Amino acid sequence: MTSPDVVAVVGATAAGKSDLAVELALRAGGEAVNADSMQLYRGMDIGTAKLTPEEMRGVPHHLLDVWDVTVTASVAEYQRLSADTIAGIKARGGLPVLVGGSGLYVRAAVDHLEFPGTDPAVRARLEDELALEGPAVLHERLGRLDPAAAEAILPSNGRRIVRALEVIEITGRPFTATMPEYRYRYGSVVQIGLSVPRETLDERIALRVERMWAAGLVDEVRALEKQGLRDGVTAGRALGYAQVLRFLAGEWTEEQAKQDTVRTTRRFARRQESWFRRDPRVHWLAFDAPDLAERALGLLR
Repeated sequence: MTSPDVVAVVGATAAGKSDLAVELALRAGGEAVNADSMQLYRGMDIGTAKLTPEEMRGVPHHLLDVWDVTVTASVAEYQRLSADTIAGIKARGGLPVLVGGSGLYVRAAVDHLEFPGTDPAVRARLEDELALEGPAVLHERLGRLDPAAAEAILPSNGRRIVRALEVIEITGRPFTATMPEYRYRYGSVVQIGLSVPRETLDERIALRVERMWAAGLVDEVRALEKQGLRDGVTAGRALGYAQVLRFLAGEWTEEQAKQDTVRTTRRFARRQESWFRRDPRVHWLAFDAPDLAERALGLLR
């Protein structure tokens, strides 16, 4: 079998991407490369559904536990890290299997994508506005300036809203206009998307959140809070973590935190689905196909 240069397993949260990536890596001599922005953080294990060593089944996994929770995520840095990681796997004769639902991170890894610079003065002013007015007001502004960007970014994700508004102001163009046409940086890339009916996905998300709570998410957040999670611009706003922090601060009951995690994750899953559906290069497979691994392997031939 002639393998592609890179495989990417994409789709919404709770679709089963990690398990399929492990199976593909086992069958095709591959190594997994994380493309979930929150799994890059050390200690954020339960709430990001990181695989356990047993679930990895001996497959090497890269770009997990890279950043402290106080570090602000940088997709440009991730692009450099993923390029080096993929090159290393290929040099060992392995197949890089990218896996994750962070759409921009997937594109940064597989596409020719250049990120606009930053303007400290513009960024500082927008961050001051964010602190003063909250993310919803800035998200509404983004919706007027770039509806496509507003659709892709959660109204609660102040950091990404600020970045989008900064790019618009610096370049004079919509944030989404800085995304070039789809063009791979590698000769052969296969993207496999896992398709899950909406009602089924909603159920899977609710079940996942229940399992995270049962596995000790609150204790995980409590420990990370001592490491600076509450001050983490990116990590502190992650799904589940932001909600538990509000519970620990006494703003919400634990049940409110849990239910808001379910609601917000479902909204986020819709945005993930929309993002990946826009990419015409993704091959979609039913998440529950009995021969899912075989179908996926067939796409690699």
